[in-house]
Amino acid sequence: MRLRPKLYVLVALAMMLQACMPARAAGAPGGARFVQRELVHDGRSFRYAVFVPATTQPRPLPVVLFLHGSGERGSDGHAQTTAGLGNRLRAGAGDFPALVVFPQAPKDEEWMGGNSRMALATLDAAVAEFGGDPSRTYATGMSMGGYGVWEVALAAPGRFAALVPVCGGVRPPRPARPTLFVTDVAGEADPYAALATRLRHVPAWLFHGARDDLVPPDDDRRLHAAARAAGADFRYTEYPDGNHNAWDAAYADPAMWAWLFAQRLP
Repeated sequence: MRLRPKLYVLVALAMMLQACMPARAAGAPGGARFVQRELVHDGRSFRYAVFVPATTQPRPLPVVLFLHGSGERGSDGHAQTTAGLGNRLRAGAGDFPALVVFPQAPKDEEWMGGNSRMALATLDAAVAEFGGDPSRTYATGMSMGGYGVWEVALAAPGRFAALVPVCGGVRPPRPARPTLFVTDVAGEADPYAALATRLRHVPAWLFHGARDDLVPPDDDRRLHAAARAAGADFRYTEYPDGNHNAWDAAYADPAMWAWLFAQRLP
């Protein structure tokens, strides 16, 4: 009877420890998991998530910065992991060999200015905490996040070994979305040529659906043509029957991941 209070204490401690443990990604063996973190940047607090792969993956780890689309904006630190690459990880996270950093843009804001710098700050924090490889750091994003890939790459042109923007663009995609554009080249007479010239040293693979009615593919077509003229290593895949959701096909493509992880900074 005298041992019972101690038993209660031990059970309570075990429950507390279990509640504090980060959640494993669904179907992920070997300890692959998502963890939540918080960052104060420019006087504002931002929650972000990090996918940490299975402990069997060799260190230091490649690092992927993922920028979400418009529908995942907010402040919960979780919504940005529920679409695009986050879904790919939950479906088969045990095989994924890299850290993935998921910053979250606030509601009604874009991946420009302070938010692109915030995204880079979350990347810095995750690399320092989990042992990321600076020579194998990549950026990808979908829709609004496809624009964001160009934002962070132009803000830190020597940071990324490769880029994968999915259904993104350069100029505003339609009159209803005038704030969605790549800010660093917005004032250029030819923003496509300016972007391709400034980033011609960074390999990129662009993906888009030919029937996309939210972010029409014309911007990516023009950017790909400008990249060829500038001598930039930009690949372009357009899905003939694809609409806006090009990310499921892009992130399920093993050839894309093999190409991405083969890229390394000098």
